[in-house]
Amino acid sequence: MFLDNFKKLLADDMAAVDQVIRTRLRSEVVLVNQIGEYIVSGGGKRLRPALVVLSAHAFAYCGKQHHDLAAVVEFIHTATLLHDDVVDESELRRGKATASALFGNAASVLVGDFLYSRAFQMMVEVGEMSVMQTLADATNLIAEGEVLQLLNCHDAGVDTDNYMRVIHCKTAKLFEAAMRLGAILGKASAAEQEAAAKYGMHLGTAFQLVDDVLDYSANEAQTGKHLGDDLAEGKPTLPLIYAMQHGTAEQATVVRNAIENGDVEKFSAVLEIIHATGALKYTREIAMRETEAACAALAGLPDSVHKQCLLDLAHFAATREF
Repeated sequence: MFLDNFKKLLADDMAAVDQVIRTRLRSEVVLVNQIGEYIVSGGGKRLRPALVVLSAHAFAYCGKQHHDLAAVVEFIHTATLLHDDVVDESELRRGKATASALFGNAASVLVGDFLYSRAFQMMVEVGEMSVMQTLADATNLIAEGEVLQLLNCHDAGVDTDNYMRVIHCKTAKLFEAAMRLGAILGKASAAEQEAAAKYGMHLGTAFQLVDDVLDYSANEAQTGKHLGDDLAEGKPTLPLIYAMQHGTAEQATVVRNAIENGDVEKFSAVLEIIHATGALKYTREIAMRETEAACAALAGLPDSVHKQCLLDLAHFAATREF
């Protein structure tokens, strides 16, 4: 129900964003066009660009630049996905073969670089220093988050604080930036910009927490990824960290060994331990706390259909099953 209303409310705006994306993707290099079109047409929720649009409307912006900046955010996100899939050696995303599986690692990395550089061309065209500052800071922190996650792989000693730091850098920062961009366009005050950014940060954190839950509980046909991918990559996510902290010594050893060795053959045993310790329920509870913090950040914003959509989106992020 929520997704239907969400899509209906934003239909015209997102059609305009898609047009900007397709126009600005064009290149004289055929392979750039091929990979770009493949990725952009690959589905996905378009959640980050939608946040730019929602935030802009919530702050009563009436121009067209929110479409351009929404496309910029989507280009940055898509570039990170291209690079992620190479680093993670992923073969499947959203139920389709990854670009790296189809076109090779080198092409995927280079087209990701093209998307980053195109995004920066477009943000300069907006001519707003605070826009450029927001996106420059975000892309830099995202890159740091990627490196932190790489360092954490196969490290069973990663604690909750370290894990949350990766989430804030790698995922939540672009949500935060998207919300701030809309507020900037709407000429919001510094305090209002911070409130919008805080909503985005908490929303992005909730969204990633639930992604980590779904890696151990989702329907593969709905998520378009294999269950246990995180375990195979040796990623110590919160369900695993909690299971090690609250399970028996024997259970902790099983999970620790699975992380250190990327042992997907132990997935069933790890899954049993995760359920026995209540790790998925706990992670959902933390996601709900993040959702509540996100909604609280918007308390001072005037009521509107777009504000209500942001509140509903926060609830959806913590309760979704795909």
